[in-house]
Amino acid sequence: MQAGAVSMYSDEKTISSASGSNLLFSTGSRELRSFGPRRLISMPARGGEDWASQFQRSVRQALDEARAEGQDNPIVMGAIPFDMREPSCLYVPQVYEWRERRAPRTAGSTDRLPALLDQRSIPDEPGFKKAVEQAILNFRHGDIRKVVLSVMRELRFAGSVDVDGLLDSLRMQNTSGYQFRVPLPDGGELIGVSPELLLQKEGDRFVSNPLAGSARRQPFPEADQAAADALLRSPKDLYEHRVVIDDIRRVLEPHCAELVIPDSPSVISTAALWHLSTRLHGRLIDPQMSALQLACRLHPTPAVCGTPTDQAHKLIRFVEPFERGLFTGMVGWCDSRGDGEWVVTLRCGIVEREVVRLFAGAGIVEASQPEAEWAETQTKLKTMLNACGLAA
Repeated sequence: MQAGAVSMYSDEKTISSASGSNLLFSTGSRELRSFGPRRLISMPARGGEDWASQFQRSVRQALDEARAEGQDNPIVMGAIPFDMREPSCLYVPQVYEWRERRAPRTAGSTDRLPALLDQRSIPDEPGFKKAVEQAILNFRHGDIRKVVLSVMRELRFAGSVDVDGLLDSLRMQNTSGYQFRVPLPDGGELIGVSPELLLQKEGDRFVSNPLAGSARRQPFPEADQAAADALLRSPKDLYEHRVVIDDIRRVLEPHCAELVIPDSPSVISTAALWHLSTRLHGRLIDPQMSALQLACRLHPTPAVCGTPTDQAHKLIRFVEPFERGLFTGMVGWCDSRGDGEWVVTLRCGIVEREVVRLFAGAGIVEASQPEAEWAETQTKLKTMLNACGLAA
């Protein structure tokens, strides 16, 4: 366990543990938890790939101060939004520990949720399909090759939602995903269980596991395997995946002494979906480049934004009727030695007392069908809807 005092900066503030929950990040068989007061770093992460950027200087200053006050290896942990021009939600905790991943406390966690009063989708089904059609039209008259469009499902309950209960339910559904819990400055909480590793770094070695292209799981083994096999042969999904891998290769290669990328994707599964997956790894030319720097260099990948990135981002802002905020951002941790782990903020929701907002997206390419893309978003919502005790 690490401990140390935390001080104040002009663009930061210290938050007492009594003002909100502690942070959580689960990976493999371990989980990282923070305790006690923590400093919020809200500076936008734009330019965060640059060691000399204002964002990296702010993070480094906070870590250096924590080390000077007694921590051997302080960490920064939390979430960075989809749009890195928006405020970050990162913390330097006074105390943290790694421990064995905890099992769910109860089997009936969803029984503790209040009654659901109403729910709505933003956009609704016709609105989302219209956005897909608009995106495809842009592909035919511009340079955009892929864009990711998303939906938000807003649930309103009769009383405040027990976040611990939701986390227990997520643990029951997803024993191996990257689970996270991040308290927000406004009193809400970001929770979820991501299937997608953006970056893990230790020393000069790193691993990344982008996912793009998906198919719904089937209830019977033979049909389920057939769905996985069909995904591996799908021209549309293979193209979508290749766009992501090509862009990650472009970003990483200049910084690598070694970069190993499989020639073709494999499939991995969650409870709801099969995903096309490429697990790549490499060795950095400069081992001093931190996990947070490298993650900022990669984010946002075409798996959550599109390509070319700037044009896809503009199209998203034009057609999506809500601000994504932390959804499709990144969540994780980085220590003062530069090691760390960041995952894409997927299969997630934001809890604000009696309101829960859930998010899901789908990658759109020219061969996309609006009906199929809408169905994909609804399947991806199942993880969090099931955690809320609701059928998709």
